[in-house]
Amino acid sequence: MRQNGKLDYLEMQAGAGAIDSVKAFYSAAFGWTFTDYGPSYAAYEEGLDGGFDGSAGRDTKPLPVLFSTDLEKSLEAVTEAGGQIVRPIFSFPGGRRFHFTDPAGNELAVWSE
Repeated sequence: MRQNGKLDYLEMQAGAGAIDSVKAFYSAAFGWTFTDYGPSYAAYEEGLDGGFDGSAGRDTKPLPVLFSTDLEKSLEAVTEAGGQIVRPIFSFPGGRRFHFTDPAGNELAVWSE
């Protein structure tokens, strides 16, 4: 069961055009399987769910993703706590999310179904 505010997903970057090689590596090295969501995104369910984003122009750092039962309320709480919103709420296949940076500069996302 998903819980509000808990780490729920880990998105890692594959680099533009490299999604197939990243999938091949993790499949060969660890036996991972993937669900493709378009030509540049592949999700995995290997302990902690996550995915690889192969779209151009993204940072290469992993993106921890927290779950929220009320996305707007979470955005307000992040802002009030001193987080900086770097991507306002947007829709994606499976739900909606926003990205923020914490006081140390780490980027995280919060998503809701």
